[in-house]
Amino acid sequence: MSRSRTVRLGIVADTHGLFDPSLLRHFHGVDHIIHAGDIGGRAVIQQLEAIAPVTAVSGNVDGYDKSGFPSEIMIELAGVRIAVRHILYASGKLTPDGRAFLEHARPDICIFGHTHQPRKEWFGGTLLFNPGSAGPKRFTLPRMVGRITIGTRLVVKHIQLEDHKL
Repeated sequence: MSRSRTVRLGIVADTHGLFDPSLLRHFHGVDHIIHAGDIGGRAVIQQLEAIAPVTAVSGNVDGYDKSGFPSEIMIELAGVRIAVRHILYASGKLTPDGRAFLEHARPDICIFGHTHQPRKEWFGGTLLFNPGSAGPKRFTLPRMVGRITIGTRLVVKHIQLEDHKL
């Protein structure tokens, strides 16, 4: 990872059509927002774009290519290659397709969603990051988003959202 400048990212997934107003506070000052699928409607993206530029991929709820968003994308920010796709894990395991994608793309960071489970771990030299779900509360999982700061060092954190009815 050759980092050319500091970039602050807001990371969100699995909104399922819900824009939590607290994202305005949690993503204040970010340079870019990444949405890892299951958006649930263009209105969510429009509200995120009022905060910062957005890169988004579609998920199974979005109908993948029918949504107008790609199913996966590779971007470079501050000299860091970031892959984004909705499904990387299923049933608690890295999927064979997800593993093949990582081995082929070799990103520095891979952001994903789908499981609604916050996750931060390394796969070889790739940081795998699932912010969790920012949509309506489901199961017993916490509602979460994430922030990643790319600079002289990589700072990665999850932020828990309120569970109140929105």
